[in-house]
This record gives sequence, structure tokens and C-alpha cells, in this order.
Amino acid sequence: MTVEPTPKVVCQNIWKIFGPQGQSVIHAPATQASKAEILASTGQVVAVRDISFAVQKGETFVVMGLSGSGKSTLLRCLPRLIDPSAGHVLIDGQDIATMDQQQLRTIRRHKMSMVFQHFGLFPHRRILDNVAYGLEVQGMKKAERQARAQAVITLVNLQGWENHYPGQLSGGMQQRVGLARALAVDPEILLFDEPFSALDPLIRREMQDELLSLQEKMQKTLIFITHDFAEALKLGDRIAIMKDGEFVQVGTPQEVVLTPANDYVREFTKDVPRSKVLTAQNIMQPALTASVPGQSVPATLAVDDLLALVATTEQPLAVVNGADQVIGIVDRSAVLRALAGMVPLSLGDQQ
Repeated sequence: MTVEPTPKVVCQNIWKIFGPQGQSVIHAPATQASKAEILASTGQVVAVRDISFAVQKGETFVVMGLSGSGKSTLLRCLPRLIDPSAGHVLIDGQDIATMDQQQLRTIRRHKMSMVFQHFGLFPHRRILDNVAYGLEVQGMKKAERQARAQAVITLVNLQGWENHYPGQLSGGMQQRVGLARALAVDPEILLFDEPFSALDPLIRREMQDELLSLQEKMQKTLIFITHDFAEALKLGDRIAIMKDGEFVQVGTPQEVVLTPANDYVREFTKDVPRSKVLTAQNIMQPALTASVPGQSVPATLAVDDLLALVATTEQPLAVVNGADQVIGIVDRSAVLRALAGMVPLSLGDQQ
């Protein structure tokens, strides 16, 4: 029997209501009233409404929604920067609602780090000292924390800027400093609140690529907030689409694009080329043997990238998983069908 791993982060029935009578909204009998109707009738603002989800260790979970959807409020409930009105947040099985202030500080200093849209750097401190700040709060000795900060500065490709000040750096470089400061304390969980939204498009793509590269090395648990659907598709192992304080769909990028739950999600997905989210695993056929002659490709390779490979051979390609085991085959006709949109909408049998 396969034992499922314990999720790193679990949210159970989280509500956040701004107003003095929030509990009356939560406990109202089976209300189906909208956020606007509740505001009009009670004066209470429902920011987060009965949300539950779990994030596995090493997973990147993206919460995507428009302004006012409640996504940033939800994120701030996780480390109790905002106290939920109801529900539970479990970190490694521990309910943070039951923690006292000392326990909360320990979680925030050692297990979680947060990267904000606004960099929040200290203008009077050198980059090295900005990055080392969390370690300083932990009480680490100066030489040790500076050595750790220097290593993380190199990790985010800012070596040579250690003795400069934030005002001397570009916006993208300042965001790297913010990321380095979060990484310096070696957290198990990283929370991102629209960290790249203030950056120019080119710098934004570079930062997305940087984060993907770092995550491949570090395998942290990431919860990432964005209003950009393209960013959500690029970064997320799973995506939650949020509207009016609720999740309207949670799934992999492929599931969200190919099987949108409603018209709201469909509006986000209608201009996304399927070939950019479909992978070899989504379009493969079962392999008849454990060994397939010829070239192999990773299961996560996008259909767009497969096209160049199948154009040079008539032979099927072996599709391999992370352990280099053959899990299927893909050929030119499968790729061409995918590019033409002729793929099953249900991905259940492709996993």
C-alpha cells in the first residue's frame, strides 16, 4: 500500500471577513449570497470564503486572481500576519491558530519567508547587510551570517554588488535582493505576494526564469500569488483560480487550460496555445515494452519542443519519467494532432 506524504501546508475552511459581525456571516444557514450582496445587507466584507487546499513539500502552488479577489489576504493568513476569521492553517501538521506569539515568531523566522511586491529593503544598509537581516534577527554571529548572505547573493547572481546600496540597483536587482534575503534563512516554505508585478516585462521574465532555476536546485515549498495567468502557467505545478474570495478551479496548468471549470476561467484560457501547456506525458501512448529503441524525452517536455524532434525521425520517442523509466511513447502523428487541438480533454488516463 502506498503511503501518501503529509502535506507541508494545509488550509481547512479558511474565512476572512472584515467587519465587526463576521461570525454572523460565517454561521448563516447555507447562505448563497454573493460577496456584493453580503456587503450590501450586512456591511461585512468577505475577503476569503471557506477555502481549503493542501500543498505538498517541493510543490509550487500558484493562486491567481484579479485585484480584489482575496488572494493576498489568503496568503497573509498562512503565517498569521492576518488572523483568519475561521478555519485552520496547518504547517507540518501543526495548527498555527493554537500557537502563542513566541511559537509564531519561531515559525516566521525559521520555517517561512515572504517575498513582497514592494522590495522593503533598508536604504541605509549595504546589500550584504540587507540579505543578512533575517539571520541577524535570529541572533547569528556577524561573520557567520555574512558568509551565509554572501553565498545566497552568489546564488541569485548578484556577486559584486555586496557593498552597494539598494538605491544603486535596478528594480530587478532589488527584487533579487529581496529573494536572497528570504532564502538566506533557509526556509522550508516561501510565500510570494506578486513579487514581479512591478517589474518591466523583460526583467519579469528573467526573474521568473531565475525562480524556476532556483526551485529546481532547492525544491522548496512555494506558494505564489499573481494576477498574471501567463505567469501562473509558467511557474505553477498547480494553479488555483480565485474570484470573490473563493477558489473556482484548482488543477495543473494542463487541466485548467484544457478543461476550464466555468466561463470565468475560460476567459483566462482562451488565448493560451495548447501546445505550450501540453507535454509529452499528456499526448503519449502506452509503451508495449520497458525499453524503446531510439531517442528518449522527458515527460515534462512541451509539445512545442517535441515538434522539432519528431520532424527529424519517423521512429517513436520514448517518454521517460524523473527516474529515467519509460512510461510511454510519442510519435509525429501524436504531436501533429496535439498542435491541431485534437487531444482528449480528460487528462486522467494520461497521468
